Amino acid sequence: MSDGPLRDGPLAGVLVADFSRILAGPYATMLLADMGADVIKVEGPKGDDTRTWMPPVREGVSTYYLGVNRGKRSIALDLREEGDAKLARELARRADVLIENFKPGGLDKFGLGYESVREANPGVVYASITGFGSGAGRDIPGYDLMVQAISGLMSLTGEPDGPPYRAGISVFDVMAGNHAVIGILAALRHRDASGIGQHVEVNLLSSALTGLVNQSSAYVAGGSVPYRMGNAHPSVFPYEPLPTADNDIIVAAANDGQFRKLCEVIGIPEIADDPRFARNVDRTARREELRPILVEQLAKRGADEWFELLVKAGVPSGPINTIDGGFAMAERLGLDPVVMAGEGERAMPTTRHPIRFSDTPLSYRLPPPELDEHGAELRTWLTA
Repeated sequence: MSDGPLRDGPLAGVLVADFSRILAGPYATMLLADMGADVIKVEGPKGDDTRTWMPPVREGVSTYYLGVNRGKRSIALDLREEGDAKLARELARRADVLIENFKPGGLDKFGLGYESVREANPGVVYASITGFGSGAGRDIPGYDLMVQAISGLMSLTGEPDGPPYRAGISVFDVMAGNHAVIGILAALRHRDASGIGQHVEVNLLSSALTGLVNQSSAYVAGGSVPYRMGNAHPSVFPYEPLPTADNDIIVAAANDGQFRKLCEVIGIPEIADDPRFARNVDRTARREELRPILVEQLAKRGADEWFELLVKAGVPSGPINTIDGGFAMAERLGLDPVVMAGEGERAMPTTRHPIRFSDTPLSYRLPPPELDEHGAELRTWLTA
């Protein structure tokens, strides 16, 4: 823009044309905006679908939308109208990064597919987020719930004798958004060295399969198909909620030293030397034998008291909070989890970016934009 850079930050000067909707793409571009990129959110005449996903709301606006769209400027363009499509192509020509999550090929008819954009802008980093890739899965709609089911995650979530469950958030949308950011930053690094952009492709199913980590490896490397175990861990014990005198507490004694400390704190130090439980592999194999021994001791105090004692001794543990409790703990730990996006009357509380930089602070200068809030200024800029 003519008035100089929008903000400082490690990505200051990077222009992002954001043609994404819903969650994975907008989450990725919000992270880029926090790091200083100038993100132009291109919306259709009706706006991003998440503007209508409510309740809950804040002052009549969907909190879903608010949660992934700070730091951006909005322009509403109807790509079916040639004048608006021309503006979109001009934005793509100027952009360092273009990110989209249309069905594969969905932007081609507007002259906004990768090949067309690359011809006009050889240095562009063009990032596409799909559900199932651009090959045989190109026509399958990409929704997180579908991927949770198809990937196998739901088969791992829930009690052993109960039905499969989805995670409480769209976990693979968020994961794919993070992978898109990683890919974009790597491609920008390559472009800085070579002057050449490239097409970065991310899909939800691949993000899911890599994100299942040890469970994926159990199948790929070990030939074992894991199934849901409730809150139990297939390879470590104790690593789950355990009851106390009042509430459950998470105990994650993931190695022999932590288990020894756990036994000392709860008053059964001899158990750490019992050959049945001395090694993790033994504890895991005999979890049904060990669990009642631990539960009997933990029943002598409440969860909050045990938490203080265990953490002080170096045993990983924690209360099972609701969301407000999670934010409260982050506040107590000095993590400052809530930041204000924007200034003055438009300022609103949002969740802090997870990365901190020592020399290039993050920016929360702009609140989530209203639909076409910056349309007039952006149209003027694109036609200058």
